[in-house]
Amino acid sequence: MARAALIVLDSFGVGHAPDAQVYGDQGANTLGNIAKACAQGRADHPGLRSGPLHMPHFAALGLGLAAECAGGIVPVGLAAPVTPAAAYGSAIETSRGKDTPSGHWEIAGAPVDFDWGYFPALTDSIPKDLVAALIRAGDLPGVLGNCHASGTQIIEQFGAEHCASGKPIIYTSVDSVLQIAAHETRFGLERLYALCQAARALCNDRHIGRVIARPFTGDAPGPFLRTGNRRDFAMPPPLGNLLDRAAEAGRAIITIGKIGDIFAHRATGQERHGFGNEANIDATLNALKSLPEGGLIFANYVDFDSEFGHRRDIAGYAAALERLDARLPEILGQARAGDLIVFTADHGNDPTWRGTDHTREQVPVLAYQRGIAGFALGQRPSFADIGASLARHLGIGAPIKGTSW
Repeated sequence: MARAALIVLDSFGVGHAPDAQVYGDQGANTLGNIAKACAQGRADHPGLRSGPLHMPHFAALGLGLAAECAGGIVPVGLAAPVTPAAAYGSAIETSRGKDTPSGHWEIAGAPVDFDWGYFPALTDSIPKDLVAALIRAGDLPGVLGNCHASGTQIIEQFGAEHCASGKPIIYTSVDSVLQIAAHETRFGLERLYALCQAARALCNDRHIGRVIARPFTGDAPGPFLRTGNRRDFAMPPPLGNLLDRAAEAGRAIITIGKIGDIFAHRATGQERHGFGNEANIDATLNALKSLPEGGLIFANYVDFDSEFGHRRDIAGYAAALERLDARLPEILGQARAGDLIVFTADHGNDPTWRGTDHTREQVPVLAYQRGIAGFALGQRPSFADIGASLARHLGIGAPIKGTSW
């Protein structure tokens, strides 16, 4: 019985989407602009990386050709062999918004057909009635922050006051998100999670995509450092997605990274969490070793987005791509005959772009099967084609949207 692995390189877009102008993202191209910056020496960093972007293993799969499907140009240094090792193409997002849940749910065959809620005001961002309800629910002395902010900067700004007052730090961004930061020991990790669960219930009617617990450690006056115990509390995804279909069929499911959080822990099987890309790559390798026939792995590698895209760190993003590329043979080496391993992304986050927001982009689709020569998938009209194709490969019910290739 066939097995499948779906690996999401969080934010790894390959060229602006057809509707990018609506989002102010015409010209964004995460891979293309990183490759260009590397070729121009703008991504050189002592001790980290230098020179052109070096991703020979992904290039051999057909990554450059996938990018060409999206933007018409093969990025610098990603020329492919005559016959790439994977089926290759790009996919267009049809969901509203450009955030993590939208992309992942659509990949799984359940596009978002409603408008997300946001907190657009830069200061006093969270409405007074919601703040008051959160204070009551958590029996809090008050809150700090309540603005658009960088997560690392806001804990430096308010960390000492938080430790002294017991007031959690709340903030948001251009995404559909409410983030709550608190000290792991002084405030308490489980108390923070409980507060975020209460906030999740309060945010449902507002269609806020995620409430994120952001624990940190450190002592006044700092520095304060975020830990690996982040937890996302997402709105439940639409019924009938790929994970639901696999669970209905009684298949083994292993989810890695923040997939469990994104899908509200429904039909997410055995959840495995690693702190950072390297740990989640290790978790993927271990899952491929143990996954029974007919099983599904769904993994997310978040560092590209959280550590480098949002921080507009071109060198860091390029180095992370090169580290993953170096480990790609390990992943492909665990593939058995008949396995399907798909690499894709959920949106873009071009580190050369203005601002710190995600970018509305097409994503790469690379579908690898051992011993099968690659072929062109073309430009897929929806991310949902990925979930539909995986479902067909596994021989389970089709998700609610998508066309199998």
